[in-house]
Amino acid sequence: MKHGYHILSNSRLCGCMRTSALSLFHVFTLLTAFALVSCVDVEELPNTTAGNTEALWRIMDEHYCFFEEKKQELGVDWDEVHTRYSYQAENAPNLSQMQLLEFLGGMIATLKDGHVNLSASFDYSREWSWKENYPANVSDTLLRRYLGTDYKISCGIKYKILDDNTGYMRVETFEDVIGDGNIDQMLYYLAPCSRLIIDVRNNGGGLLTQAEKLAAHFCAERTLVGYMRHKTGPGHNNFSERQEQWVEPSSGVRWNKHAYVLTNRSVYSAANEFVKYMKRMPHVTVVGDKTGGGSGMPYSAELPNGWSVRYSACPMYDADGGCTEFGIEPDVWINISDEDFSQGKDTIIEWARTAKPT
Repeated sequence: MKHGYHILSNSRLCGCMRTSALSLFHVFTLLTAFALVSCVDVEELPNTTAGNTEALWRIMDEHYCFFEEKKQELGVDWDEVHTRYSYQAENAPNLSQMQLLEFLGGMIATLKDGHVNLSASFDYSREWSWKENYPANVSDTLLRRYLGTDYKISCGIKYKILDDNTGYMRVETFEDVIGDGNIDQMLYYLAPCSRLIIDVRNNGGGLLTQAEKLAAHFCAERTLVGYMRHKTGPGHNNFSERQEQWVEPSSGVRWNKHAYVLTNRSVYSAANEFVKYMKRMPHVTVVGDKTGGGSGMPYSAELPNGWSVRYSACPMYDADGGCTEFGIEPDVWINISDEDFSQGKDTIIEWARTAKPT
């Protein structure tokens, strides 16, 4: 190994963002930007507490994409983090493997980014305050009451017609590959319904192409849904120009009645992007709690000791240019009430079933 660490791209964008509408030029731009930021020549760092600490700090310093946002929102000073953790590393050179993971995990946890984690063979560090510090606003027990046992399932999506002629789709992940034909068949089945609920609560993300594909069936015309940028150098503000993200209408079945997208704080990454897209679609209302965020495309690198670190490298923005890293607010804020829960009702679903479309 020539460098002190390896930089790796994620060939499978699990829990992250990738736009299928990128032109060849944009793909070339992405690859060029990746080459620029991944070939920084640094001295080889030793496999010690101090060496791994320095390698991790440098990887993040040169490649992480949200330093300005984290400083503004959270007051994170990455140089101060370096001073503090370098001093501690020099004074604790003989940490066990578990202690080292906890120590290094604490350093990157200061960024409070769910896409930033450190993987060892025995565990991985993570920062999940984006969902753990908030009400769940979803219950498996309640969902079983609504779905029953006679629901249909296609490509991981559960769907049925509720007893008031409301269509209901439970989209728990975007990990599964969803075919346009599958979506067509689901929407054909739900076509008699007066409205449709798309429940993405607790959806932690997956493949952005699948989120785009589903959103395209609610798209009336080619729609600008946001922007993305790529790192072009090691400086905190070395980025490409913003590149547009578009969703094209599906050539198959498109839903043109009102739809309600249900959200909570555990909606993250590609699911967060899906909500961003759907807020731009006609006849769609987002209901529930603010999403968890996670709007950076992750890449990964390797420390001197072989551990893998994942970090956000390419930031995404909404159609107004706003950062969605900290979540997307719903159109209508609703929490599951204790009273409704005790009666076996999901307050958020019930609101969507009875709301008058605007």
